[in-house]
Amino acid sequence: GTLWRRVGANFVVLELAIAVVLLVSAGLLGKSFYRLIHVDLNFRPDHLAMVTVSVPETLYAKDADLVRMQRQILAKAKELPGVESAGITTVPPVGFDGPIDWLRFIGRPYDGEHNVVNERNVTADYMRTLQAKLLRGRFFTSTDDETHPKVAIINKTLAKLYYPGQDPIGQRFGNTDLAPESIKEIVGVVDDIREGPLDSQIRPAVYEPIDQNESSYFTLIARTGTSEGSLLPTLVGAVQSVNAGVGTADPIGMEERIRVGPTAYMHRSAAWLVGGFAVLAFLLSVTGVYGVIAYSVGQRTREIGIRMALGAGRGSVCKLVLREAGWLAMLGVALGLVCSVGAATLMHKLLFATPAWDMATLAAVAAVLGAAAMLASYIPANRAAYVNPVEALRAE
Repeated sequence: GTLWRRVGANFVVLELAIAVVLLVSAGLLGKSFYRLIHVDLNFRPDHLAMVTVSVPETLYAKDADLVRMQRQILAKAKELPGVESAGITTVPPVGFDGPIDWLRFIGRPYDGEHNVVNERNVTADYMRTLQAKLLRGRFFTSTDDETHPKVAIINKTLAKLYYPGQDPIGQRFGNTDLAPESIKEIVGVVDDIREGPLDSQIRPAVYEPIDQNESSYFTLIARTGTSEGSLLPTLVGAVQSVNAGVGTADPIGMEERIRVGPTAYMHRSAAWLVGGFAVLAFLLSVTGVYGVIAYSVGQRTREIGIRMALGAGRGSVCKLVLREAGWLAMLGVALGLVCSVGAATLMHKLLFATPAWDMATLAAVAAVLGAAAMLASYIPANRAAYVNPVEALRAE
């Protein structure tokens, strides 16, 4: 009996340690996923409907025709019931970092360094549609077209990186050769819109008027006062009403796009997978504690009977059994906490804004698992406290 009690106790300690590792991992992944989907985007993603538009080259003979078609699509979108504003961008936010451009700043020495930035071409109402925050200068207007000097808006990160302690408004930049047609003047600074994946670092970004940099592949984004899901079919219809040859794809709401995106999907899947194993390990460990303590009580029935016959109270008998369970729980939880920190360190790439040494998660798992183990032990402990000494001795 002693051998099997020791073997069972060791298995329970191992089960508790594994449960702690899985529960801590699930807790960290869950907290990481929560922080990921609540990361500050610096724009309002609610009530935004979007659709990707592709204009075949056969539908426009020159750039002016493409600009005219884009303006017609925007006008149709703004006429839809419930639409408050609409804009166009070549790359929608919370997607990917790129395409990139290399900048050279006028009036500064240049040693051939690559000043890499994200490049976006947008319409005048795009920033207002996102409800992005203008920090300095102005947004684009309808007059920022091919007949006027080229302008650009930069994000806060670019301003801090390349214009520290300076006012970037009015500054000019171009490509690495400073070709005359590449020179642009900065007219505004916006807060850092999260252009790349949710878990990526904010990169410098440049926004240019799409009327000065035409593109036949773009995304139409509309802000509505109603449900974006109900707007999507009519938004697609509005695009195709301009010309039936215009292609549309991927109609979706911005919030749903973020929720089903690859970054959120990976973090959510990891949290659910580890969480499922954690629940299973939790149930097995608690059941194991109950089984070992119940077996121990059964093997010590005569001992308990003698103790009670000599005057031991029920409370002391219950404490005796719970003390054994407490040692098992303490050893298992302590071993699990040490291992869980190591496991969390190994999976740090899956964590977003959540350290491996997250004391709140570690303490919560230790408290919950310890309490559950003691609760499972209370049933056999309480049964032991009510053993009849006469019947226990007679059974021997």
